Amino acid sequence: MAFDPLGFHETAVGIESHEDVTEMREFLLETLEDEGVDPRVDDAGNTLATRTAEGSGDGGTDGPHIVLNTHIDTVPPHVPLEIDGEVVRGRGSCDAKGPLAALLSAFLDAEIGSGRLTLAVTPDEEVYSTGAAALDLDADGYVVGEPTGLDICNAAKGRFEGTVEIEGVAAHAAEPGSGVSAIRAVAPVLQALESYDETVGPPEHDSLGRPTLEPTVIEGGAATNQIPAECAITVDRRSVPPETQQGFREQLEAHLQSWIPDSMGLSFQYTERETPFLEAFATPEDSDVVRAFQDASAGEVRPFGAATEASYFAADAPTVVFGPGVLADEDGAVAHAEREYVRRPEVERAGEIATAAVASLLD
Repeated sequence: MAFDPLGFHETAVGIESHEDVTEMREFLLETLEDEGVDPRVDDAGNTLATRTAEGSGDGGTDGPHIVLNTHIDTVPPHVPLEIDGEVVRGRGSCDAKGPLAALLSAFLDAEIGSGRLTLAVTPDEEVYSTGAAALDLDADGYVVGEPTGLDICNAAKGRFEGTVEIEGVAAHAAEPGSGVSAIRAVAPVLQALESYDETVGPPEHDSLGRPTLEPTVIEGGAATNQIPAECAITVDRRSVPPETQQGFREQLEAHLQSWIPDSMGLSFQYTERETPFLEAFATPEDSDVVRAFQDASAGEVRPFGAATEASYFAADAPTVVFGPGVLADEDGAVAHAEREYVRRPEVERAGEIATAAVASLLD
């Protein structure tokens, strides 16, 4: 009997997983077990399961290895399940329990002629991606479930975050010449940030366009009558290939230092996090995994609009992002919004497309 993605999806959206994924993970494990699969949970909290061709005596090693990935955590606050005809509303309905239901269809229903199919569902994509960072699957292709409106997304910008620290010399505000104001250096540093991609950054990417570099928070000064010795500017970087986390830090710091006087100090440090930042990636349109989804009648090939755990996998093998639902529609934000929703026929169709694509990759 074919897997029922709509029944799974309805139950999944009703389970709160914005603070603790335990209940949602148990439901996923029970679903897999009921379908005759023997799943496991690794030390990082990832839910893993594998299928090979029936009667295969090689454990699927004689053929390609395809990985289906998405996540079970959601952003707060929880939005209760509500079904209105063909529309399912609620937290996680499109990000990413709709894609999870579709990929489960592919994992459970796709015919495997050779090779191996792995399901890898992570527990904390919305925060630090510690589950995805711990995975080492050595695959030949990855399909990452996110709301793409059934388009096949072969690229995405990366996201880095860090702080520019400016150091001056404190002094009494009545004697400004005896100090060096860190706040006064903000103006040229902001100009330097504005000019960075014109002079130093990577060229415009064919599909992702230009990178962006935006100051988002400025903090400085300790007293209203004191020349400030320190000021900090937090910046948000949306990168494009071939820029790397290490390369961006080194180039940005050198560029900004050239804009301030020698009497001042400047440094750039990334925001502390447990895992690497999500770097940009781009999978060639002629790769097998992209072609498989095109042949299965997925929508257009385009970049994905947000950073995803696909970044970690793309360094290993060709990677695409696919699923039902959208990040935003004509009325505004959908994913992460109070009005989050997905259409039930789209969840079913996503499952059909993913199943056909996986079957062709493992024929």
